[in-house]
Amino acid sequence: MQSPIKNKVNLVFIPVSDIVKAKEWYTRILGIKEGEFFFDHLFAAEMEGTGMILDTMPAWRDDNGVLPRLNVPSIQFATDDIQASYQFMKENDVELVTEILHDQFFVFRDPDGNMLMVCEEN
Repeated sequence: MQSPIKNKVNLVFIPVSDIVKAKEWYTRILGIKEGEFFFDHLFAAEMEGTGMILDTMPAWRDDNGVLPRLNVPSIQFATDDIQASYQFMKENDVELVTEILHDQFFVFRDPDGNMLMVCEEN
């Protein structure tokens, strides 16, 4: 039997502690123009391609209320100019985990400590 699951990523979830502050930060960094809040803990950002949801994830916290973070860069954002993107992040006081590597990508952290990546499209 062929899998009924499509080889398509619909959206990604990013765990955040404060949905309003996270929405403001991601809006500034990614230039998000639209989006919608749901259930007091989700922000669905209008994105090109794969969707992105910022989520305080109340159901996924541990017994102490701690929410796990993305400790590896498992989400990659695209750019046409890696140098300009890196400079933009520096100017916006984003925590940079790496320099530009292989003239193609760098890793950064959001305010919640999630590790994310920007990569130049070829």
